[in-house]
Amino acid sequence: NLLPRFYDPQEGTIEIDDQNIRDISLSSLRKNLSLVSQDVILFDDTVKNNILYAKPSATDEEIIKACKFAASDDFIKKLPKGYKNMIGENGVRLSGGQKQRIGIARAVYNNPEILIFDESTNSLDKETEEKIINEINLFKKHKTIIMISHRAEILKYCDYIYKISSKKIKRIDS
Repeated sequence: NLLPRFYDPQEGTIEIDDQNIRDISLSSLRKNLSLVSQDVILFDDTVKNNILYAKPSATDEEIIKACKFAASDDFIKKLPKGYKNMIGENGVRLSGGQKQRIGIARAVYNNPEILIFDESTNSLDKETEEKIINEINLFKKHKTIIMISHRAEILKYCDYIYKISSKKIKRIDS
């Protein structure tokens, strides 16, 4: 919540490329950052419009590419109206894993510089999670990826591991 500036720190600073995030406009910061949380918020609209939420000008190609990244293109195509299928308020017509994959697609198609996954693979089966993690590994070559997880198996994919407890951050050598 601090990095996208939903809250400002009470003490200290948060910097990106040696620049205090308080000195960056909110719109610029949030344009270059995407967050996929454990609880994805979806709207009573089509699959496509839920993905387009962050950048309405995306092409169909960009949307499909993001959905393939998020391992969601296959299940979307099987819906009665595909990408034009209504998903209900907060995605009530989708499973928990499907909702998370829509959230991941929405986050990556915007092509952010920083991508934060906050427990965002918890509702996924092992096979789908592995597909997405493999895509993240390709994506991370040019981006900053922050994975927040309580699950130890996620750690094997991380370049750096930090443990946060008792208001302290400690780097753990992997």
